[in-house]
Amino acid sequence: MANWNETERTQQGFGSVPRAGAAAGVSYDEGLRSYMLSIYNYMGSGVLLTGVVALLFSWGGNSSLAAQVFLNGGILAWVIKLAPLGFLLVMSFGIQKISKPMLNVLFWSFATVMGLSLSTIFLVYTGESIALTFFATAGAFAGLSLFGYTTKKDLSAFGTFLVMGLIGLIIASILNFFLQSGTLAFVISAVGVLVFAGLTAYDTQRLKEQYSYIRGTELMGKAIIMGALNLYLDFINMFLFLLRFLGSEE
Repeated sequence: MANWNETERTQQGFGSVPRAGAAAGVSYDEGLRSYMLSIYNYMGSGVLLTGVVALLFSWGGNSSLAAQVFLNGGILAWVIKLAPLGFLLVMSFGIQKISKPMLNVLFWSFATVMGLSLSTIFLVYTGESIALTFFATAGAFAGLSLFGYTTKKDLSAFGTFLVMGLIGLIIASILNFFLQSGTLAFVISAVGVLVFAGLTAYDTQRLKEQYSYIRGTELMGKAIIMGALNLYLDFINMFLFLLRFLGSEE
């Protein structure tokens, strides 16, 4: 995420009026809650949009649009699969130049193409197992995010470790694309759940701490969208890795 300009947090100094300091503290806490709630609203709405698009695109099973596109292969299937990565790269590397309205459009477009890309899970797994995994993921995500928000322990030390684990997952997934090893796939799924569980708590704490640097600046709007994007990716990836364990194939 971009390096936001720092604004100092209002603090009660020596000789200050206690009531004014308390009011500043209340104002800060209320602003923080509003900021985090906006992130969760964006993230939750994005997940909902992705799910609805995936369900509609796969409606009809083997006769659905998703089946026609992905089972037959072709350039359109690859475009849909790679489109989310394209949107993600544009949003991540163009954050300084992109306006908030455009970033908003890109976020919802990303959630939509992710729905198209993930529609294949409805062709592979039963609806019941997908629903079960979704609610299991939602519960785990809520608990982990709450932990990240409330814990006094500094989780920044785990950041590098988690990023290394994520890089390892990507390399292992590419390798297993050629090897097609069931054992390696199981290990990748198990590690994936753990990595994104850790990232959920870590990202929540990082977003909470970020508020003190960006509050009251024009960067707030962009920070909310990018924060929602981070948590969205944590949720979706944890869901997909869990689905490999809990999902029942058609």
